[in-house]
Amino acid sequence: MAWLRGAYNGAVSQHAEGASTAIADKMPSVRSLSSFALSAFGLGQSVLAGTSPNRLSQLSTRASATCNNPQLSCHNTTVQTNLCCFNAPGGSLLQTQFWDSSPPTGPSNSWTVHGLWPDNCDGTYEANCDDTRAYTNITAILKAASPDTLSYMQTYWKDYQGNDESFWEHEWAKHGTCISTLDPDCYTNYQPTEEAVDFFERTVSLFKSLPSYDWLAAAGITPSSTTTYTSAQIQSALTQAHGGHSVYLGCSSGALNELWYFFNTMGSVQSGTFQAADSLTKSTCPATGIKYLPKGTSSTPTSTRASTSSPTSTAAPGTPFSGKGYLNVVTSGTQKGCLISAGTWYTSGTCATFTATASGSTFSLSSSKGTCGIVSGKFTCGSGVTAAQFTASGKALVYQGSGFSTDSTASGSTQVTVYTGTGHSVGIEIDWQAL
Repeated sequence: MAWLRGAYNGAVSQHAEGASTAIADKMPSVRSLSSFALSAFGLGQSVLAGTSPNRLSQLSTRASATCNNPQLSCHNTTVQTNLCCFNAPGGSLLQTQFWDSSPPTGPSNSWTVHGLWPDNCDGTYEANCDDTRAYTNITAILKAASPDTLSYMQTYWKDYQGNDESFWEHEWAKHGTCISTLDPDCYTNYQPTEEAVDFFERTVSLFKSLPSYDWLAAAGITPSSTTTYTSAQIQSALTQAHGGHSVYLGCSSGALNELWYFFNTMGSVQSGTFQAADSLTKSTCPATGIKYLPKGTSSTPTSTRASTSSPTSTAAPGTPFSGKGYLNVVTSGTQKGCLISAGTWYTSGTCATFTATASGSTFSLSSSKGTCGIVSGKFTCGSGVTAAQFTASGKALVYQGSGFSTDSTASGSTQVTVYTGTGHSVGIEIDWQAL
């Protein structure tokens, strides 16, 4: 019953850096919630004072739920029993964006869509909440129901390896299925896949309201192969545009490549109001020397503008495989430990630093032990190991089109062998965390 805490969705919880608390099984139907069970929680969490006037009213779509006097997610002071009108446990919604310079994706004067992610109001999140709705025909779904949205996505929601359909499937299955107001029970005369249409339409409409390239350019921050910027400069420009609320800045190898805009919602994701909120995740960018490279180049900048702030750098969920990073292990939606230098899963020690080296549409990995490969079906790193060529699905590591699994869950000082494929009892996802 731990998932029920989200129905209260208080705003102040302890933030576990780089971790996620998640549910292993599908969230129960929002119409099956027991009001008795919900009321048993009482008023146990604090409420943030004040709200921003910067609310983004969005278009109404197919949602049938009528939301009278909706409460603001992450800020409610009373228990909410109708999760068709109140996003929980993922009450913080992140519209995430990419800047891919090498290989370049999307127009040269625009960021591209990464996704729309529900967060538990404290920096943690659920993932892959309903495998029965992990649709594998997003292009066909949108072509039939929302062709304009599909056309826009084909320009602005791009996978850096060219696998747009797989990228969209990943974002819907991992994040969209965890948004409570998109549960099929929230629709009258529900037709299969219509909630996925709402997810992509809403994500696109939010993205259109967040022109990051233009906002940065207005502050004199433009892509350059020679000039670098400070975290304070970038944050100031985006915070001002985002109603005075901070934005997550993501960097890979010192180059700006990801932005996350946080919102709380009043009502449903489909037809409710989005209110700007502060980032719940600390930046992975350095204080100074941040590269913002033109698309189509990976050259090294030579000049730096003056710094006006101190660094704020702690771990955040992974970005596409490039440079140096950690390989975090996610099981049942929860981050639990990471891979160490030999390639085994460990929860008690220090994460190993891996280096990702691109080779066309694939990349290889190495650690301090040596190159990483697949030996007798096992993920292994060491001298004499033949390098394997990996790909990515969103932020997850993939080998020959498949993920990974283990025979048991790592715990304490026990190291667990990681296997390719899904033939072992514990399914895991290996996510990249850039350094």
